[in-house]
Amino acid sequence: MRLRSAFVLGSALIGSLALTQVGRAQSSPAPSDWPRYARDYSGTRFSPLKQITPANVGGLAQAWSLRVAPQGGGALVSSATPIVVDGLMYYPTGTAVLALEPETGKEVWRHPVTGGAVRRAVSYWPGDKNHKPRIFYSTGKTIWALDARTGEVDKSFGKDGSIALAVSYGYPPTIYKDVMVVGAQTQEMIKGESGDTNAFDVVTGKHLWTFHTVPRPGEVGHDTWGGDSWKERSGTNVWIWYMTVDEATDTLYMPVGGPSPNYDGTTRPGANLFGNSVVAVDIHTGKRKWHFQTIHHDLWDSDLPAPPVLVDLKVGGKTVKALAETGKTSYMYILDRNTGKAVFGVDEKPVAKGDVPGEWYSPTQPIPRKPEALSRKTWDVRDIVTADDTNAEHVAACKALLASYGGTFYNAGPFTPFFLKEEGKPVKASINLPHNGGSVWGGSAADPNTGMIYVNTSEGGAIGWTEKRKEGLDYGRGTAGSTQTYDRANMTGPGAYASFSATYKDAEGKTHSFPCIRPPWGRLIAVDGNTGEIAWAVPLGTSDDLPAGKQNTGRNNGSGGPIVTAGGLVFVGATDDKRFRAFDARTGKELWSAKLDQSAQAVPISYQGKDGRQYVAVTAAAFGGSTRGPDGKPLNDEALVVFALPK
Repeated sequence: MRLRSAFVLGSALIGSLALTQVGRAQSSPAPSDWPRYARDYSGTRFSPLKQITPANVGGLAQAWSLRVAPQGGGALVSSATPIVVDGLMYYPTGTAVLALEPETGKEVWRHPVTGGAVRRAVSYWPGDKNHKPRIFYSTGKTIWALDARTGEVDKSFGKDGSIALAVSYGYPPTIYKDVMVVGAQTQEMIKGESGDTNAFDVVTGKHLWTFHTVPRPGEVGHDTWGGDSWKERSGTNVWIWYMTVDEATDTLYMPVGGPSPNYDGTTRPGANLFGNSVVAVDIHTGKRKWHFQTIHHDLWDSDLPAPPVLVDLKVGGKTVKALAETGKTSYMYILDRNTGKAVFGVDEKPVAKGDVPGEWYSPTQPIPRKPEALSRKTWDVRDIVTADDTNAEHVAACKALLASYGGTFYNAGPFTPFFLKEEGKPVKASINLPHNGGSVWGGSAADPNTGMIYVNTSEGGAIGWTEKRKEGLDYGRGTAGSTQTYDRANMTGPGAYASFSATYKDAEGKTHSFPCIRPPWGRLIAVDGNTGEIAWAVPLGTSDDLPAGKQNTGRNNGSGGPIVTAGGLVFVGATDDKRFRAFDARTGKELWSAKLDQSAQAVPISYQGKDGRQYVAVTAAAFGGSTRGPDGKPLNDEALVVFALPK
């Protein structure tokens, strides 16, 4: 660790000032701060700052940026969201945790990270009368505690400053009062590590409780696993890097992912609780209060990637303590957060059944009455892109794609199944919408003053079938050696994810790839939580490769999510077009955008500096090796970019 001399000289004074902040109520962040990944325990990502407004947002300009030096040899390790609290910004870079001056980006301290990479964010604990404020981070199998003002390891936590995790969780813990909660990054094998959620004492590191995400005998939900299929079951985990908490009831809301293996449920008959569920527990004991399952027996890898946002609504003249959960299915479930009951109703509707031998198909799935689906759920040939949408070359490529699968796709609307493809028999390919579309880990933001909920969605689709796994072939996702019988496949190959898009070359030989459904391909949506109606929906993203007049298509925005401010603005990156945008929160009109060196596929923040200025910050990064060095190897190319109005 390296300290700047100016900071060392003032450390005693700063430490004294920090201790005066310990008593600040955790529930009420200072208006200037953004102390958690989603700012508050409710996960609203709502900033009370009003300096930047629809009238002046057009004047936003870059105030400073921090470049994270490219590193060869792999995908990005951070795509981080910083936090700002008590005059310091904390930011993980993968190989280090930094404390920065939030007005300038000047480094205050640096804590090198060894034994793993620190990703996404860090967690802040304000301390108590006997302990100074701490920063917590995870390297995967280890949670570390740092002194928030010096970056030194706080050796009073755990064993010499750290605790070991039984199952890897490479993200920041959720901290509430004296409790630290971590999920699990389990893989997709049939048998494997448990996806249980665990809690620890934030002061000592002592283990407090375990919640079994696959219920054991005698526990609620155990009967949803046929036979002994619950034993040693993997997946079914909270893999996202934050959870939300209702402070009035000390209730933790866990978004539990789907069970493993993702596309073969023959070894796990039944609805498979608590897979694909919002589970409410007492944060101090881990005792279940209620649960709501969004998919029974998931066969689509449509797990819940983000926790619910908590917001109080006015429904029929009465205040409802509600939450809103979104996910890959593109449904938004608005529930009473005290009971788990749907505010506007949910119907168990019949869904289509596949033909895979031995598979268990749920006859119904839960469909909310309001709001309507946030992206398309059905497709037929009338929805194929036209030359007026893009161009003739793209349309021809899409028709060729259709022909390669036999000319048609099977789609029965929501929860369309995949069918068994047998050697020598005709292909029956399904298209499932919006597979890996909808709302992904970016999640939602909410304005507690209006009850408006903001979410970005993508119009993705998966095409293909189910087949018997062939020995020696790689079906991906870390499942080499799996004993499962079936897996997904398509024309691309075994285990490959094939989206409903087509690639073509233009007259100049340049390669382009666009979805084969008509635009928009991505949207920013405002849902009025008080009525369950969509207030507005606008395209999110620009297709620069298309001619002028056709570029406002919306783009894939599966990474990153929005924030909302009291100034009446929604800020969001998320798209793959290297832009960061601001929208009018009331109308959805795009008011400002900045072109970045990379795509801003992270959740932004807004805070106020000591200079009185309101800042908006976001990480822009190259994902999946999209930037390469002179040797052709992928680079980790990342920068934290910060904007403000001119002085």
